Amino acid sequence: MAVIGDPKEDGAALTTTMPPADEPPPGKAAVLRLLIVEDHPLFRAALVGVIGAEFPDAEMLQATSIDGALDVIAERDALDLILLDLSMPGTKGLLGAYRVRAAAPRSALVIVSAHDDPRIVGSAIALGISGYIPKSTPKAELARMLRGILEGEVCLPTRFRDRAAARQGQADAQQLMQRLGQFTAQQLRVLDMICRGLQNKHIAYELNISVTTVKVHVSEILRKLGVRSRTEAIIALSKLDFGKHDHAAVTASPPRGAGS
Repeated sequence: MAVIGDPKEDGAALTTTMPPADEPPPGKAAVLRLLIVEDHPLFRAALVGVIGAEFPDAEMLQATSIDGALDVIAERDALDLILLDLSMPGTKGLLGAYRVRAAAPRSALVIVSAHDDPRIVGSAIALGISGYIPKSTPKAELARMLRGILEGEVCLPTRFRDRAAARQGQADAQQLMQRLGQFTAQQLRVLDMICRGLQNKHIAYELNISVTTVKVHVSEILRKLGVRSRTEAIIALSKLDFGKHDHAAVTASPPRGAGS
């Protein structure tokens, strides 16, 4: 097992240089390459342990923020599987997951989350995810689900498969996803910042661009969403904001048995 990168807890991307993604020699199977996007060090270590035990030859990359994950994706064009926590710094709701999905459309995207509201699961399904795995999932079950996903299955918790709330969440998010499909990567990043309440000057500073350029992005964002103001944009994106469905604090635990 190769674990590449030493993610910092400030949301930075990988701190080590990744070797080039060479093609495997003839007759040799390609190495399974996974990306773990998780800012909680304890759970991230638990995932590394579980996956390493099940897939000892896998190459595991790590990121602790959405922007860090996008940096990894930009450098690696052959990720087999991306494991993404929803509660990541620097993003709101499912918008960060959408940005990852748009950047890596051919990789299997799996949401690993402490949130188990069926509406959230339904909205996540609209992203075209390959699985939604609760953080409380036992180690053996997590390994089984990952193997199924790598074989082309879509793995969801059984209790959500036929829930009306999950179907409604999926329907509510579908039209919004179509609109987001018109956005550039930079516009998605600006939209994420708008939803977090950042003003134009702050966005310009964070992205190292001019305020004028930010205003152009904001105008295009409003036009593509079919809204007239930043407030209306935030309201429209609330369909992807799982925080509105879960006001209680959620404390996640590593997969049961992962630390043993």
